[in-house]
Amino acid sequence: MRIARRSHVHCTAIAKAIGAPRTERTVPSFGDMNAHQTSRRAFTGSAAILVLTTAALTGCTTLGFGANPGSGPAADGGGVAFDAVQSATIQIEAVGTFVSPEEGGYEAAGRGSGFIISEDGLAVTNNHVVVGAGTLDVWRGGDTSDTVNAKVLGSSECLDLAVIQLQKDDYPYFDWHEGDIATATDVYAAGFPLGDPEFTMTRGIVSKADTAMDTPWASLDHVIEHDARIRPGNSGGPLIDTEGALIGVNYAGNDQYDQNLAIHRDEVQDVIETLASGESVLSLGVNGTALVSEGQGLGIWVNSVASGSAADEAGVAPGDLITKMEGVSVGTDGTMADYCDVLRTHGQDATLSVEVYRPADGRYYTGQFNGKAVTAVSVVDDATGSTGGSAGGASGSGGASSPADFTTVTDDTESLAVDVPAAWNVDGSVFIDPQGGEWARIEASPDLSAYASSWSVPGLSVLAAPAATATLSPDEWLQLVTPTMQAAGCQLSTHDTYSDGYYDGVFDYWIGCGDTGADYLMLSALSSDGSHVVALSVQALTEDDLAVIDHALGSFIAQF
Repeated sequence: MRIARRSHVHCTAIAKAIGAPRTERTVPSFGDMNAHQTSRRAFTGSAAILVLTTAALTGCTTLGFGANPGSGPAADGGGVAFDAVQSATIQIEAVGTFVSPEEGGYEAAGRGSGFIISEDGLAVTNNHVVVGAGTLDVWRGGDTSDTVNAKVLGSSECLDLAVIQLQKDDYPYFDWHEGDIATATDVYAAGFPLGDPEFTMTRGIVSKADTAMDTPWASLDHVIEHDARIRPGNSGGPLIDTEGALIGVNYAGNDQYDQNLAIHRDEVQDVIETLASGESVLSLGVNGTALVSEGQGLGIWVNSVASGSAADEAGVAPGDLITKMEGVSVGTDGTMADYCDVLRTHGQDATLSVEVYRPADGRYYTGQFNGKAVTAVSVVDDATGSTGGSAGGASGSGGASSPADFTTVTDDTESLAVDVPAAWNVDGSVFIDPQGGEWARIEASPDLSAYASSWSVPGLSVLAAPAATATLSPDEWLQLVTPTMQAAGCQLSTHDTYSDGYYDGVFDYWIGCGDTGADYLMLSALSSDGSHVVALSVQALTEDDLAVIDHALGSFIAQF
């Protein structure tokens, strides 16, 4: 038996093999995607740099460039007028509290780029740059001495777009490229990479004029691929032609493959007026990214949430992992495609069922967007249809009161993992059933000997075996323990089938066991993919015990 630091994600419930990419869409590898620079604020005053694998965008609306005649970016000889482009390109600093899978919650000042599209200060950037931020500060043309305030009008996590309104003034602004956007068109990428206030431009050509693309943070029908180098901090910056007219917005770059992506002009122009009017599109208010671990897509990680949005009202919080929407597993291919397909199918204002895993407390939550707010799922409550039975006995014997009191342990075969109170003792040896079958096992209790021989302490057992070699079926597991329960004077409170979308089986819930009147749950089920059988047994004396055990059972991992 060894203690292991592992993800608190219930792999048997949400980790699935990444599906083959859809033939009509490209699903690239973005392991070192460069687009958004975030500085973590430390009390010492120093800032550690965290590079996020996120994106950028285009703007829309056919508006002339420049507040005055002759102020547009076209230069003599058809080149780009550097100064004019710079004057309408902005740097955005979004300050707020975000939650990272690696670092947890932190206050961050994330910097991205954007551009102005109207004389009165309407501007475009990425959803991931601004959504969930507490404050927005904007600088024009690299001038950090003149800070402009801004507010988010509308956004879309699926298109990775956001429209913001700068404080009213007369601003130079971009026009849009007219006509087709062709392969081999000369282009320039403008913005503020690496969080530096110094404006930069890079040059390249369009290598693919219009392609569909699913990434960990967006799902787009129209994307431009080009080789004008972009780096962290370029998110939301403009991609322009040799006349300084907008053809797209940079939102991703991969140095390894020299691949740079911009949201196509047409994609943005379809929604820009809606966003500018204050209405979001294909959005629940999530700043999210598909989370992948060891090649498996686990769900959509919520970095932050827009206040007052559908996600906020549903109780979805930064640091949550969205695993299902409307019964569809999301993020399993490492992209936002399925999440966004649900929104495209039902609409963002529909009542949408949602399942969430919350690592902060190691529990699953279910509820609805635009409906019933999420509430914690209780393994015991699901099995009994109640608060768990009598749970008579001494108070406070569970030995844990918060997520910090738990640790993750694995069995000797490394097939099982579960969170248990750090103060509990653990047995991870292989279990041999009466039929001679071998089962991976984790048994945990404050006193393993007393747990095995009496009703005086709480405890739990989690066992699992491949379905092909399991010697006991779910029904046979229940039959196996029934004589012991009857001998201890237990009363069968509930016998029923069990199904939670991940396992299907049966359970017995016994109460009044032994001289302490303990509760005992025996549940056995087959995984929905048919790969393995699990057998879970729980012994509880108090409501605190039930809460501790419910946390543990909600975190277990079985992999075969």
